[in-house]
Amino acid sequence: MVRKFLAFIYRDFIEATSYKTAFFFQFFSIFISVSVFYFLSKLLGDVANKYLEPYGGDYFSFVLIGVAFTNYLETSLQSFSKSIREAQMMGTLEAVLVTQTEIPTIILSSSLYSFLWTSFHVIVYLFLGVVLFGLNISQANVFGAFIVLLLTITTFSSLGILSASFIMVLKKGDPIANLFSGISWFLGGVYYPIAVLPSWLRKFSYLIPLTHSLEGMRGALLKGHSCKILAPNIFVLLLFSFIMVPLSLISFRFAVNHAKREGSLTHY
Repeated sequence: MVRKFLAFIYRDFIEATSYKTAFFFQFFSIFISVSVFYFLSKLLGDVANKYLEPYGGDYFSFVLIGVAFTNYLETSLQSFSKSIREAQMMGTLEAVLVTQTEIPTIILSSSLYSFLWTSFHVIVYLFLGVVLFGLNISQANVFGAFIVLLLTITTFSSLGILSASFIMVLKKGDPIANLFSGISWFLGGVYYPIAVLPSWLRKFSYLIPLTHSLEGMRGALLKGHSCKILAPNIFVLLLFSFIMVPLSLISFRFAVNHAKREGSLTHY
């Protein structure tokens, strides 16, 4: 299994680095984004302190953590379906599925590089924030942040696998990714605390995994919250994972079996 994981990672790395210009400009775009957030925080000044106090009172730190770690949501929603779509178009999907490799292994392997690359992006975000713009994460609870991150990836990945299931059956687009991504950015507290939302709308934000993920991550990195304080966020993410992971794997297996019966594995 380890050899298969490494083979998938090596394949995706070779493909990504073959486009050297795009490879470089990804880092440049991160620098531009971090700079924009910093100067936007200067513009806001102390206006938003009322809402940002639970996160340390600094808008730059708040939004940087939000945008950086929301990359995991976008990666989860796109990487699985993108991998399936590319395999369909290249004609390699059927060849992989008829091997002795289990479906969960195929699903996990196809997204490993994307998650590793996203993790590197997040490190760059934090590095630029600390070195160039004074982001303070000196009191961070690294272990607590790691637990929240692990559950975040697990929960978001289940949504990505559901998205890939739609691609497998419909061959073109799916209603999951775009809808959930838009709702998450709106209600998940990426650019602004959910406290600014109307009370009736705020209730819906708690039904979104991203809300609990960012709350936990900001608490761990910016405030140094202990795992005991982070427990409510961890519990909710654990509950999402417990429900969504089996459901997504069952859905993907059903989609594969459906495509095999229809003889449409190679159609796109």
